Order: sequence, then structure tokens, then C-alpha cells
Amino acid sequence: MARLKEYNGHYCESEYEYAFIGFLEEEGWKYTSCSKISRVTKRDVLIEDDFKNFIADGNPDLTEDEVTQIYDTVRLVGAESDFATLHKVYSWLVDGIQFIPEDGIARMIQLINFEKDGVKNIFRVVNQFTVEYTNNGQKENRRPDVILYVNGMPLCIMELKNPADANATIYDAWEQINIRYWRDIPHLLHYCPLACISDGVKTRLGTVRTPYEHFYAWRRVNDGDAVSTLPFAETETMIKGVYSPERFLEIFRDYIYFQDSIYDSDEVEIVCRYPQFFAARLLKQSIVDSVVTKSGRGGTYFGATGCGKTYTMAFLARQLALRCTDISEIGSPTIILIVDRDELQKQGAKLFTKSTEFLNLGEVSIVKNRTQLRQELGARQSGGFYICTIQKFCDREDDKIGLINDRQNIICFSDEAHRTQLEHSKKIQFSKDADANMKAMVSKPYAKVLKEAFPQATFVGFTGTPIAETYQTFGDEIDRYTMDQAVADGLTVSIKYHPRIAKVLLDNKKVKEIENYYKKCVDDGATYEDVEASKKAMSSMEIILGEPSRLERLATDIHNHYVSACEADPDRIQKAMVVCSNRKIAYALLLKFKDKFPEWFEEKKVPEGTDITDEELKGLKPMPFIAMVSSVGKNDEQNMYNYLGGVKNDKRSEELDAAFKQEKSNFRIVIVVDMWITGFDVPCLTYLYNDKPLKKHLLIQTISRVNRKYPGKEYGMVIDYIGIRDNMREAMKLYGGDTSVAPTYDDVEQATSVFREELEVLKNMFTGYDLSPFLNPECDPRERYRLLAKAAEYVFVSTEELQSEGNKGVQKVSFKTYFLKTVKRMRAAFDICQPSGYLGEEESALAQCFMAIAGFVRKMNGTSEVDTDTMNRAVSKMVEEALKYNQVESVLESGEEEDIFSPEYFEKLSDVKMPATKLELLVKMLRKQIKEYGKVNRLAAKTYQEMLEKTIAEYHERRKHLSAEEAGEAQEQVSEDIIKIATEQALVILREMNESRESFRKLGLTFEEKAFYDILISMRDQYNFEYGTDKEMDGIVINDKCKNLAIKVKEIIDTKSSFADWLNNQNVRDQLKLEIKICLVKNGYPPQYSPEVFKKVMEQVENFEEHSGETVEKDSNDFAKIYHYELPESNGVMVADKTTPYGKL
Repeated sequence: MARLKEYNGHYCESEYEYAFIGFLEEEGWKYTSCSKISRVTKRDVLIEDDFKNFIADGNPDLTEDEVTQIYDTVRLVGAESDFATLHKVYSWLVDGIQFIPEDGIARMIQLINFEKDGVKNIFRVVNQFTVEYTNNGQKENRRPDVILYVNGMPLCIMELKNPADANATIYDAWEQINIRYWRDIPHLLHYCPLACISDGVKTRLGTVRTPYEHFYAWRRVNDGDAVSTLPFAETETMIKGVYSPERFLEIFRDYIYFQDSIYDSDEVEIVCRYPQFFAARLLKQSIVDSVVTKSGRGGTYFGATGCGKTYTMAFLARQLALRCTDISEIGSPTIILIVDRDELQKQGAKLFTKSTEFLNLGEVSIVKNRTQLRQELGARQSGGFYICTIQKFCDREDDKIGLINDRQNIICFSDEAHRTQLEHSKKIQFSKDADANMKAMVSKPYAKVLKEAFPQATFVGFTGTPIAETYQTFGDEIDRYTMDQAVADGLTVSIKYHPRIAKVLLDNKKVKEIENYYKKCVDDGATYEDVEASKKAMSSMEIILGEPSRLERLATDIHNHYVSACEADPDRIQKAMVVCSNRKIAYALLLKFKDKFPEWFEEKKVPEGTDITDEELKGLKPMPFIAMVSSVGKNDEQNMYNYLGGVKNDKRSEELDAAFKQEKSNFRIVIVVDMWITGFDVPCLTYLYNDKPLKKHLLIQTISRVNRKYPGKEYGMVIDYIGIRDNMREAMKLYGGDTSVAPTYDDVEQATSVFREELEVLKNMFTGYDLSPFLNPECDPRERYRLLAKAAEYVFVSTEELQSEGNKGVQKVSFKTYFLKTVKRMRAAFDICQPSGYLGEEESALAQCFMAIAGFVRKMNGTSEVDTDTMNRAVSKMVEEALKYNQVESVLESGEEEDIFSPEYFEKLSDVKMPATKLELLVKMLRKQIKEYGKVNRLAAKTYQEMLEKTIAEYHERRKHLSAEEAGEAQEQVSEDIIKIATEQALVILREMNESRESFRKLGLTFEEKAFYDILISMRDQYNFEYGTDKEMDGIVINDKCKNLAIKVKEIIDTKSSFADWLNNQNVRDQLKLEIKICLVKNGYPPQYSPEVFKKVMEQVENFEEHSGETVEKDSNDFAKIYHYELPESNGVMVADKTTPYGKL
């Protein structure tokens, strides 16, 4: 065992080095001192004895001279560059080296045995291995700290730094390998694909060509292990998870990626990260199980955006190609990668077309259409890697044959699996060739199209934001790697959230008018669902978001914020994306920018003052500073249509795409709606200005545009103008932690049962109608359309009334209403159970039939009832008038929300005539408000709660004694007096509470800062220690020292809470508490250490964490908040909470 020669009590690097070697020895590596290794010269980097012994043991028929020849071939290896030599040696190490012995028959000689049986490998760890080199005619040497040898070849180099020396960092270790060693001793690194750097706290894995920022920790040892985030666990987890000999060979063989040899000049060498390793292993096993059992579902991989899912696919493909040859059903599989748009197809092609050697599947090609894919697959029985978009894959216009190939060894990877065309299962598509030839086309879900194309294939889904249908199409979640893990591992940067809510307010008169209109619609027969759908649609109504003065101030605010942010960090390139709710608003905003900041529209290659070489400049095209990227619409007005490129829209988008990805291009800010939201990677993209209602997977995909790593970039920032904080928290819980959106077996089974019940009801309603056109795929679409029109008319004209159970109990409703409600229930169940594949063809076809009939019914002309579209148009017009004439003055409310501290509330309370009722109402509202107050100021709320409970207890005590002592009229009078006293006491509490809430203004604190001020004062008084001096000003006692400390505590919380996932990220919360404790200690609070005081202060912090944001933002789905988009003051600053000055973010 390795031992330090002498220890003088001072912990040094060599002490850690021997500890590290000791850990390796525990895993099975044999330690050998450099001095014990026999070499001819110190330039020799191979251990000759180990090499020759292994070759001889594995090939006993070879002569000693032949073994020496093989040794010399490996020892004297060379190529056109150092990197090419490294790649060449790696290929020998993995695949073996070709050798022609004396018998003249060429054979492959394995340099490493990767199988469990056969000759044993020699695993050796060597430290301080002296390697000699010559510089300017003078002999020098380098001594790497630790080298791992297998069969006499150095496969991994390790540089260690003293854990006790704060100035010795892993960056220093990286520089040694990537600069000094490549410069001085490249002949050693030719054999070393892997590198490890460690300082005892941080231990990171990479390759000898990996940039420093892409060295990562290894946080799992085995499948199913919890991810370890403790810094001191990194070393042990790395050694056990990577360097146990069996695991080391597994990673070395299949998880080090080189591009094809012809691209060696790019010098790309990548080793997997731990989530990629475990995902590939688990998915491979799941696919094997699926193929053997013929389930067709290989599983779903939930990998956070930016975590490297494309490389995970590459590692998995190699596993399937090379490690399943013993499984006859797979052999050498054909892999088809299906992506959801051209951008991802290009990204996939960029990697996979340069990876034929790594994948070992033969040809890698992009498929133009189904016909080509059918031909390609028909010409081979195995191998091949094909990339195709969903759109081309599902396009059956010129390809009526569903089947493409029925081989069992076809594996389909679906990238961004949440965006598959499952929506196609929910509707019937109509073609509008001519009114007389209207056709109804029965659509098929994506999963169904896949199954028809490849009935025996296995399907695997990859997504960063899975939805329920994802799991039902591709199978159970096999592994996950969430956003918070990616941030903790340094794969992505944190995302900060900065609300700058741009609100539009309407006057109360117009609010009343709109509410009365909705009531009238209900009276006229509009369904509850239609009214709610209209209200929801109005919440993101373009007339509100596109209000001209709002857009003008939005443009000003974005300009000021971006310019200020760039000025604060001038040496770093920071690009920005503005996300708008629709193309019309996006173009209107663009014109506001053009009107106010025309200099941003001057086309240049680079911004002024950019440091750029002539060579770089040649590769750039003149571009505006800001531009809008969007598809074109058939009915776009001419100016917007022409701006977006018209018929050349695709070419324009490609040019802008290329320019935005060029860091130094003048193109710095892009305005988008739906494009560039997913799968679009620009590492220097730092700011996302959001003006679009977003939620769930689309929200995560959108904000993840700014989470990519980039030198100098500490975080991405989402500047929110529309109010997505609550949706973001919900999405972060879903996609940032352990929550699963996968429906359970019971969910699907229950939904299937409900679906079939509702379908039977609908079939009974249409007894006598021939529904067979929907059951016959070959039916003429025109006949199918006529059936729909006839059935819709039947529903519309029927006078039959049916019993329906609703919110108001059982009541009679029209045939139409009953039909629409039944279809709605059926659709809800259908959406859950349909992707599972449990439903038959006839059931799915009939479901689409009834949903299409419902759509017809809603669109029928001449209806006496008001539909959603009609209400939308009417309300939109009213809002437009309000904006035009009133210039937005107040908030639109559908319900009345009261502030019990307002004078108006006291006035209403005084109108209550019955004393007991007044007291009951007052107590009820006090309880509610104390609870709300407690979400911010726990201490003050507790005081008022105790006062209220005391008042109530005294009231009941007096009432109890009254009943025994008084009677008749005297009792009634005394009872009223008791109620009056209790009411007055309650009102006193109310007024004191109001004064307490408002006192923060006099103290010069915010409402939240006052909560921490109160707890600091309270703890000082309770534990009787001195801190600061109390002084009275304007009737208020102020302690400046406690005041300043409260502000500092709140600043720490503000900093941590600006990270989008802070409430769900325990690491961030623990760090927050540690920083607050350090802040208290540094500021001498309390003067003597007191765990009890710290505990009480932390309780307030935890209380504030738990309820953070609840008192500021209400449910954005309430119609009471629909139009709550407030315009800022004329100075252009728009904030939801506390203003953050520009440049101080």
C-alpha cells in the first residue's frame, strides 16, 4: 500500500496524493512507485513488462520477437498531429491492433480484455512518474501526480492539489494537463484519453482535450443511487463510480466519443457525464426487454434542457450496435431518430453524420420522405442510422401505404418527445378545396402512425419536459436528470427571475359593462363552459397586450435594461430574446423599437468597439442589432409579410439563425413568438424578456434558452412583463424535482372506463344514424363530411330535453347542451387513455366523429345562443373602447375583493345592524387577515392572534356567566353590551394591526423588512441583551442598528429568491440560511452566541420562504386579474414588487 515517507504535521499535497492512491487501491488498483518501474530511458512512458506479459498471456502462440514487434508498434506510434495520434491509439486500445505473425495470417491483437472471461488485465497506479523531454537542446522533465496504467499503457492522468491550500485550485491542475503537458510531454498524452483533476473538495472528470468548464463531478456510483451533492463526497463517489476497474473499462470502451478520423483537425474528444452514462445503460436494458417481450415501448428519458440528450442518444446507439449482438432479436439494429423540426434535424445531423466510426451502424443519413425511408430499410436487414422530422414522417399525402418496415430490430428515438403530434388524435381535419367538395379527413395520433409504419419496432422518448402522453406512447420513465441537478453539477447556469409587470388597467364602469354582458350571455343561453373559455381567452387578449402605449413603454424598458446590463459588463457578449404572445404584437413591438431606437436597425457586421480579427470579420454578414424571427401567415398585412421575407421566409430565418449563433455578429436581440423556443442553443444568450403567457413544459423550454454555460456568465435572466411567477413555480416543481407527470395505471384504466361510458351515451343519442363512414378508412372523405353536417343539424334542431346533473343538481337541459357536455367529458377521458393504445380503432374513430360533430354544432350559423367567439369579439370591442377613451386607469375585477383595513370596509361593517352578526363577521375577517399577515410577519401575527383569542375567550366567559345570572329583557340588554365590548376590542385589534402594518413606512423599511426588524427587536428584549440604541422619532421608537441588519437579511433573501427554482432547491435554501447566520454573526447579533436566538430568527426566514410571493401575486387564472397589466409611470420603470435600478440586477 502507498505510504507517505514522513509526516511532519503539516498537511501537504503529497499527503492527499497518498490518500487518493489508497482509495484507488481499495477498488483494486495495484500501487507501484515510479522508482520500481524498469525503463530504458525516462522518455519511455509504457511499462514494458506489463505490456509484454499481457500480450503473451493472451496470445501464447506468439513468439517473444512477435510480442516485441507489437510493443514497438505501440511505443513508436505516430500520426499527422498529436490529436490524431491520440485518436489512433484509442482505436487500438478499444478494437485491438492488427498484426501479421510469421504464419502470414493477419489477426487482431487485443491490448485490453474488456470481457469478464479470459486473460486478466493488469491495473496499476503510479505516482510522480518522471517523463523526460527536450526543450532548446536541454533535457527537462515533468512529473504527473498520478497515472493509471492498464496492461502497461497510461490511460488516465490525474493532477491533484492540496485541499488545505486555498490558493491551489483544480484550474491550476487543468492548466498543467492542457497546457504544460501537451506542450512538453505529448508523447505521454498520446495514450491518455482520460484526465481527472482534484483538490480534495472538487474532483472532476474530463479528457485531455476537455475545456476546463466542461470537467464535471460524478455524483452516482450505481443505478438508483441518490445523487450526492456534498462537496467532500465528490472524491469518493468519483473513485467508486468511475475508477473501480470494471466500471473504468466500461466507460473507457463505450463512453469516450471521438468524431470520425477525417475530422481529427476539429480535436473533439468527449467523455460521458454521469447522467448520460446511467441513462444510456438503463435505456439499453429497457430496450432489450422491450424487444424480447415485444411491448414496443423502450421507455422515456427525462433529461433537463441543456444536459446533453443528443450525446446520450449517441452513447445509447453505440451500446445497441455493439453490445447486443448476442440477442438475436436485435443483432445490429437500425436506428431512426425522429425530431420535431428542421432545427433539431440539423443539430442531429451535425453530430451523427460525423460519428459513423463511433456508432458502428454503417450509413448515417437524413431522410427526405417516407418513400425514401421505405426503400432504404428494404435494402438492408440490419444497421443504419436515419434522421427524419415528424412532419415528413407523418406526411401521407403522396404515400398512402402505412407500413414502412416490419423488422423487429428497428429502434425509434424520438427527440423532444413532448412535442409529438398527439393532438392529431383529438380532431378531424377538414380540407377546403371547394364548398361543394368539402372533405373530412380522419387524423391519426403520432403513436398510431408510428405503429403502422413499424409494427414491431421499439420506441424510445427523449425530453426535458415530459407530458402525460409521452409516457403512454414511449413507456415508463427509465431515468431522469432534472434542472436543479444540472445547475448543481454546473452543466447549466441558474436562471434568475425579475418581475417587471407591464399592466393595463381599465375603469370600473367598463368592468361593470363587461360583467353585465357576460351575465346577459348566460341569460341568453351561453353555456358555463363557453363563458369561462371566453374569459380565459380575454386574459391574453391581443388588444390588451398590444395596446400601443404599453408596447412603447415595453420597448423603452427593454432598451434601457439591456443597454444598462451590457454597460455593466462590457467585456462579455450578452444576447437577448424577446418573447411575444403573437406575431402581430411582435411586429408592432418591433416598429416601436424602430421608431424610438432607429440606430438598432442599421445593418453592420459587428457593433462598434468590438474586438475582432480580419478573418472573423470575413465570416460575418451585415445585420441589424434587433430583428424579428417568425414564420409568415397567409393573411399577414403586406408590410409584415414583406419584412418576414414573404415566400423566402425560410431562407431569411436560416440567415438570421446563423448570424445570431455567431457571437460577435451585430445581431444581438431577437423578437420571437414560437420559433427558436426549443432546441435552440446560443450560450451567450443571457436575457429573456417575456411578454407571453406561458406554463408547464412550454414555459420551461422557453426560459431554458438562457441557461447555457458561457465564459463569464453566472446566470441567465428572465425579465417578466406579464406575470408568470406562479406558473414558473408550478413548472419548476414539475420539471425541477421528483414530481412525475406520468399517469398511473389506475388513471388510465379509470379514464378508459369513463370514456367508454360516455361513448355509449353518445351512440345511444344517435341511434338510427349510419356512423360506418368513420369506421372505414377507405371511405370517401366527402361522404364523411356529409354525415357530420347532417348529424350536427340533428343536434341543432332537436327539441328534446334531457336530465343533466350539474352544479345546481339535476335539471332539464336541451339536447344540444346535453350532447356538448357529454362530448366534453368523453374528450377529457379520451385525452388520458387514447395514447395508451388500449382503445380500439372503432372507438377512436367514433370519438373523433362525435368531437367533430360538437365542433360543427358550435359553428352552426343562425344559433340563438351566444358562443365563445361571439363573446370574445364583443368583449374585445368594449376593452378597445376603454383603452381608447380612458387611457387605462384602474383594474378590471369580476368579483369584489375587499381590504379589511380600508375605510370603505369599516363603513360597510357599520351598516350591519345585528350586533352578533357584526361581531361574527369581524372575527371571521380578522382571522383571515391575521393568517395573511403571518405569511410575512410571523411574530406580529402571533401577537394579534393571541389578542383575538383572548377577546373571544373573555366574550364566551361573560356569556356563560350571563345565562345563570340574568333573565328576560335584562339578559338581552346585557348580552348586547357584552357583544358591544367584544366588538370594540376586536376593532381595537384591527386598528392596531393596521397601524403595525403601516408602521414600516415611518421606519423607512419595506413591509417585508419590517417583519425581520420586529423579530430582531423581540429577540433582543426577550433574551435581554443590548444591541443598538432605541430612539423616538415622530412617536415611533427606532433602532437604527436593528433596522440596518433587517435590511441586510432581506437583501440576502432577495438575492437567493431571484433564482427561478429557489423554493424547490434545498441546496439554495440551505445556503440562504447559512449566509443569514454568517450575516448575524458578522454584525454581532446577538453579542454572545445563542442557538435559541438564531433558531427564532430562522423560523421567521422559513416562514417567509414558505409563503414567498403569496401576498404579492394572486391566482393568474382568476378573471378578477385578467386585465391586470398595469402600465408604468412615464419614466419607463415597470415593476411588480420593489424596483431594481438598471445595472444593479
